[in-house]
Amino acid sequence: MSKPVTSRDVARLAGVSQPTVSRALRNIPGTAPETREKVLAAARELNYILSESGRTLSTRRPNRVAVVAEGLVNPFYPELVEPIRALLNDHGYRTVLITDDPGDTVTVDALADGSYDGVVLCTIGRRSTLPRDLTERGVPHVLVNRVLDVPESSSCAFDNVGGARTIGRFLAELGHTRVGAIHGLAQYSTGRDRAEGLRRGLRDHALHVQRADTRRVPFTHEAGREAALELLDGPDRPSALFCGNDIVAIGALSAAHELGIRVPTELTIVGFDDVPAAGWSVIGLTTLRCDRQQMASASVNLLMDSIDGGRPEQRVIAHGPLVQRGTHAAPS
Repeated sequence: MSKPVTSRDVARLAGVSQPTVSRALRNIPGTAPETREKVLAAARELNYILSESGRTLSTRRPNRVAVVAEGLVNPFYPELVEPIRALLNDHGYRTVLITDDPGDTVTVDALADGSYDGVVLCTIGRRSTLPRDLTERGVPHVLVNRVLDVPESSSCAFDNVGGARTIGRFLAELGHTRVGAIHGLAQYSTGRDRAEGLRRGLRDHALHVQRADTRRVPFTHEAGREAALELLDGPDRPSALFCGNDIVAIGALSAAHELGIRVPTELTIVGFDDVPAAGWSVIGLTTLRCDRQQMASASVNLLMDSIDGGRPEQRVIAHGPLVQRGTHAAPS
């Protein structure tokens, strides 16, 4: 069985980029007439079809992609969604942001009514049935910053296990023998994988996190603050806190301030993601950097492949460096 022709094949034959192919085939202003003619000629030569559903180049399409994300209070998401929007625009698609808030869950009917050429899912739980429902309805989609327990859709995620393992080793090498953890919710792959990575990093140094020193919370400032107040309110407390993301870590910093605990002299706090606020001088959070631009680029490429009829593919983005700022020190 021959492999389906994709827009990448058209781009290669025409000697242009894939975004140029998308713009030319949709007759979006800004493409030179001679370039558009080269793309159309290459598409005709390859008998290129826009999607496996059999719609031809002349078929009307909505030219819209739905991006499903949680409310943009967490600064991680604007820094991920904006480059996705810009890249989709380069491919000729408008972006429609759909917030997946508690009590207002996004349904397959809302995404598969013909309004969208594809869907980007940023907030899917590990056992969600929505990706399978979209597959059954023929809607191209990609999971971003999430993976499923049973990988059946294209997905792109950071190396969360490897990143958290790096942090675990770092804390152990600083000399911390009692490490507390404020993990994300286990229903999401980020919460599960970062917890597993920390466990492995500490185990490399014959250490572990005590159950009493562990909390699982949503990735919000207030949840991080409340969990840290519980873990730190008493003389017998961990000397270091691993936080599942930077917003939780900033919440933990707030709790330490309220309790009069000096960071990093009396307590080390490490985050994950390196959102812009982590680098503010008033915060100076030590954290693991994750490249949202790279994630956005890989995710959009996967979605374009899915729209072209490609098979599901899983991609892992290598974690960045541990950015050592001002919230870590050896235990006093």
